[in-house]
Amino acid sequence: MCLITFAYKVHSEYDLVLAANRDEFYGRPTRRAQFWQEENQENILAGKDLEAGGTWMGVEQTGKWAALTNYRDPSIERENPPSRGELVLNYLAEHRLPENYLRHISPGSSRYQGFNLLVGDAEGIFHFSNINQESTRIKPGFHGLSNALMDTPWPKLEQAKNDLAKAVSHDDIDYEQLFSLLKNDHRAPDEELPDTGIPKEWERAVSSVFIKTEQYGTRSSTLLLIDKKGQAEFIERRYDFTTSEVIEENTFKLVFG
Repeated sequence: MCLITFAYKVHSEYDLVLAANRDEFYGRPTRRAQFWQEENQENILAGKDLEAGGTWMGVEQTGKWAALTNYRDPSIERENPPSRGELVLNYLAEHRLPENYLRHISPGSSRYQGFNLLVGDAEGIFHFSNINQESTRIKPGFHGLSNALMDTPWPKLEQAKNDLAKAVSHDDIDYEQLFSLLKNDHRAPDEELPDTGIPKEWERAVSSVFIKTEQYGTRSSTLLLIDKKGQAEFIERRYDFTTSEVIEENTFKLVFG
């Protein structure tokens, strides 16, 4: 994922309301969200990166979930780094509590290109980045990740968090309102752009919540809602990169346990 915003324990019905976009090169092959058929992964619901074999976001039948964003800094280069998508997949596949999993991966995390990793279950949510090597328990409230550390106030992330706050201010959450905030293609003015070391025209192009360029952009949007009874909905929309229109929607309802 390249943008994640979520409301944690702020709604009367839902413990988690999460909305996320996955941004990627259009040519990178991807499988839609589904329950995996691979051995020992049958309880995992996620899309799949068919190039490297991992995933950017997923849930598991016991109630575990995880999502990942890249950290943008072109000055950080690793030689033959492993795929960051395996960090999400391994958490979902292994029998480790969130905090224990982050403690487990921390010593080897510098092998990967920069990343942010969110891992959660019914007991809590944790964030880890290999940029600062810190693991943090997330407090209730509105939070977000883009391609910097947790809650870094980039314009698009602040806009997404504000729009999410409006969406969850009602007892009945409108899913179309959540998807609408993820389709916001407004670009930040130049004076508000972050300086991450990429050319200004690229900073401008990726400054919107929903990204569309000639070769790179938002490939899919995902909602994950988990209520206080342990019931969840996972909804993925995939887009035609030439028109940005929805070409497929996949909806799953789960009861964790």
